[in-house]
This record gives sequence, C-alpha cells and structure tokens, in this order.
Amino acid sequence: MEHAQEIQDLGGWGAILMYEDIKKEISGGKKETTNNVMEVTAVIEGLKLLKFSCNVEVYSDSAYLVNAFNEHWIENWKKNGWKNSKKEDVKNRNLWEELDKLMNIHNVTFIKVKGHSDNEYNNRCDELARKAIKELS
Repeated sequence: MEHAQEIQDLGGWGAILMYEDIKKEISGGKKETTNNVMEVTAVIEGLKLLKFSCNVEVYSDSAYLVNAFNEHWIENWKKNGWKNSKKEDVKNRNLWEELDKLMNIHNVTFIKVKGHSDNEYNNRCDELARKAIKELS
C-alpha cells in the first residue's frame, strides 16, 4: 500500500537523536518534494549520524514510514522487484533502498506516534521542519 504523494514547493524534515542525557537536533529541507520523502529522509539522516551499530527506536507520526517496516511492506517490495501491491513501481525507491541499507547496520524499531498532539519530541520535529522550510524560502 502506498499513500498519494502531493508535490509541494518546499518541504522540511526534523529529527532529534537522543542517547542518555545527550540530545542532538537536525533538520533540512528541499524544494519540489513530498511529505513522504521528508519523513523517510529524516530517518535516513538520523541513522547516518550514528558512528557504530546501535539499537534505535524511531518514533514517527508517518504511517507510511512505520508501516513500511512494521507491516513488512519493504520486504514485499524487494521480493517483488520494487513493485507495490498494485504492481506499480514503488515511489521513492532510492530513499527506501538507502534506508534499507542503514537498517542492515542498525537494529531499528519503528513506533507510531500521533501527529500534531501532545508528543513533545514530535512537535519539536515539526518545528525543526518548519524552520528548515523558512530557511529555504
């Protein structure tokens, strides 16, 4: 299953890496992109900063991202030559392949959180993404 992707003029992503009492915030943006691209990019950029194999919990409000792993969509996409259940090419394949390589390095658990609610860190990631968009414009 894939969600429709609406191209936006500007998109942003934000991530917070936390280990014990250390916290690092990262963000970025892109022109002509989609929400889904930004969601996957946030996880890729966070995992790329890890210097050695780690156990990682990724909290995301993106059902697209979380379900790709928790519902084993990515395994099926790879098995089916990067085709989705409708036999169409998987969108953002390059990003999924990059994330899949990082998943082979790290032990990652994906946890779905409710978007735009009371999750302090999810709200902060939204702020970081909006700030990154402002810096692009």
